[in-house]
Amino acid sequence: MSDLIKLLPDSVANQIAAGEVIQRPSSVVKELTENAVDAGATEISIVIRDAGRTLVQVIDNGSGMSETDARLSFERHATSKISSADDLFTITTKGFRGEALASIAAVSMTELRTRREEDEAGTLVEINNSRVTRQEPCSCPAGSVFSVRNLFYNVPARRKFLKTDTTEFRHIITEFQRVALAHPEIRFNLTHNDQEIYRLSPGNHRQRIVGLFGKQYNQNLVSVETSTSIVAVRGYAGKPENARRSAGEQFFFVNNRFIRHPYLHRAVMEAYQGLLPPDTVPAYFIFMTADPASVDVNIHPTKTEIKFEDERSVWQIMLASVREALGRFNVVPSLDFGPEGAVEIPVITGNTPAPTPPHIDVDQSFNPFDGTEYNRPETKWKWDAGRSTPSDWESLFTITTRSKNRSESESQSESDESMTPGPADDVQGAGQRRFFQVKNRYIMCPVISGIMMIDQRRAHERVLYERYLASLGDGPRPAQVSLFPIETELNPGEMAILEEIGEQLRLLGFGINCGSENKVTITGHPADSRNANPLAMLETIISEYRHTMGDPSIGARERVALSMARASAIQYGTPLTHTEMEELFDMLFACSLPNYSPTGKTVMNIITLEELDRRFS
Repeated sequence: MSDLIKLLPDSVANQIAAGEVIQRPSSVVKELTENAVDAGATEISIVIRDAGRTLVQVIDNGSGMSETDARLSFERHATSKISSADDLFTITTKGFRGEALASIAAVSMTELRTRREEDEAGTLVEINNSRVTRQEPCSCPAGSVFSVRNLFYNVPARRKFLKTDTTEFRHIITEFQRVALAHPEIRFNLTHNDQEIYRLSPGNHRQRIVGLFGKQYNQNLVSVETSTSIVAVRGYAGKPENARRSAGEQFFFVNNRFIRHPYLHRAVMEAYQGLLPPDTVPAYFIFMTADPASVDVNIHPTKTEIKFEDERSVWQIMLASVREALGRFNVVPSLDFGPEGAVEIPVITGNTPAPTPPHIDVDQSFNPFDGTEYNRPETKWKWDAGRSTPSDWESLFTITTRSKNRSESESQSESDESMTPGPADDVQGAGQRRFFQVKNRYIMCPVISGIMMIDQRRAHERVLYERYLASLGDGPRPAQVSLFPIETELNPGEMAILEEIGEQLRLLGFGINCGSENKVTITGHPADSRNANPLAMLETIISEYRHTMGDPSIGARERVALSMARASAIQYGTPLTHTEMEELFDMLFACSLPNYSPTGKTVMNIITLEELDRRFS
């Protein structure tokens, strides 16, 4: 019997590695841009055609490479960043595995033109499907020019699973923003199909945030700055009133490397506790600096997941830093506090001694009934309602008719505030079904088996979702034309989403005109929307759509309908008349899935009579 195990050819091994490193055109942009940063470039230009399918070109003025280095850079695990295993614990650069260029060259037609400053001629290297087809001297400026053409041309299955150009370009913008945010000192340019998307000048972090996401962010950020022996935290947190309903501009960086860290995200959300509107997420741009030996970045091929040596301490520092920044904003926003005289934030570790409870002196001989201070006539409790002054403490428990009536009146008033019934003289509701609104959030209705409770917002989301989903196939819905059109400016990422779903929004009743330089004019909104602010509604739609992009179980039409429903549904705290509650009740039970909202949350619950009886047993 012949041997079964054999070594894979380099071309096949590189394609397997490419499956982990190069998932889509945005992965190529990420790897090549990070290489340019590591090369010491001060200006980086990125040219994209057809969302990266046809061309991804990255031009930098970095250090460049010699002829030998240019050829070796495309070999697997060839890198200038590390030479031994110990170097993995002192990494300060972005790329270090030496897999990126080999993976890119395995699934595309790649060309490299590079020259060092001291060399008279540069080097040209062409590689197709991991095979070097051309290598010769060339004329080029100092630095490097990587051109990646026809991505996945030799892997048709991978190319087939790419999304639309709008979706793929949105991913490219996301990767571009992550690198550009980490390095505000570098000039960045991004061009797509000969249209300039970004031109970012060197500056500080705040200027870079405004350049990437729009001028409105300049007034919506709170400075965060804390320095400890474990990690230094600086950056910006968004004001609570500007939080959005879904994740969007949330960025963590460690040593200028973008990371995803749900644990630290919970620390930031804990700092906002009690400040955010329901179901919203604040924007934040947090830059951390830590000893490279205390951070492990070698746990994921894309290097976006890391591990801290002491995550619990970092969590405490993050919570305290953001909370302190928000406290300064809420109390004295006009003052500028510097770091001078700042107190070192203590960190709880395993060796920290347990805190001791404070000592409280208690007078055990004190008796409130044996003194005279509280029995003086001028300090006795006065009773105004009964026109009499009780002389003993037993009279405190005497309930007069007037106080009883007043107590009953106050109790009835509190009950009216917490449970608002429909009008008694409502002809449609009287003698038929009874609906009550509790705290302007839940609708209660007696049923045969007990009491039904309905979440009014989730119920309205379900109704609108099915209505909008049907409208996307039936034709345009009626629109409410705005008397005064609203103009706004979107960032390129939001503009890419709007271009992708613009036609569907018009079918649902939105009037949108896109102008130059990412300017948008809103001329109308759906007539059946309960949201009176078309601009806030559009921002919510874009944010919700972006939030559901990563869910493969939701199609494009479903995502648009879901985003519209969540943006148009009635908000918690909205009072409803008996007629409105009854109409919502009827529309909900006419839906195909009335029990669950479009996001899968429970819409209604029934408190049975047995459960009510147990509460009074």
